[in-house]
Amino acid sequence: MSAHTATMTVSSIAPGTAVIRIAGDVTTACEGTLMSAHEQATDAGARLVVLDFSEMEYMNSGGIGMLVTLLVRGQRRQQQLAAVGLSEHYRQIFELTRLDEAIALHGDVSEAIAGDGHGRSTP
Repeated sequence: MSAHTATMTVSSIAPGTAVIRIAGDVTTACEGTLMSAHEQATDAGARLVVLDFSEMEYMNSGGIGMLVTLLVRGQRRQQQLAAVGLSEHYRQIFELTRLDEAIALHGDVSEAIAGDGHGRSTP
C-alpha cells in the first residue's frame, strides 16, 4: 500500500465549534498534522471538535492510538469530540474499541452540532 499523506482542514462553523476535515490515511505518520489541527481548533475557542472522516481513505491501529491521544488532550481542555463521515467498517471499529463511548458518532456535522455530544446516531 502506498502511503497517502493525510491532510487536515480546520473550520470554525459555529461559536465554540470546529470541524477538522480529515482526508487520506490516518496513521502515526500524520500525528503532527492532527495535533496541529487540534491546536488550531482549540485556539479558535472550540468546546466541540467534530472530526469529519468522510474523505478518509484508511486508518490503522496507529491512527486509532492517535485518536485516543487526541481524546485525552480534548478531555484536559474540557472539550467534547464527535465523529462524522465514518464508513460502516470504521463505525464498527469505533464500537469494538469502545471509542464510540467517548467520541459521539453522528451522521453529519449538523447532527453533531445539534447533538448532546454523547449520542450514537444511525448512519
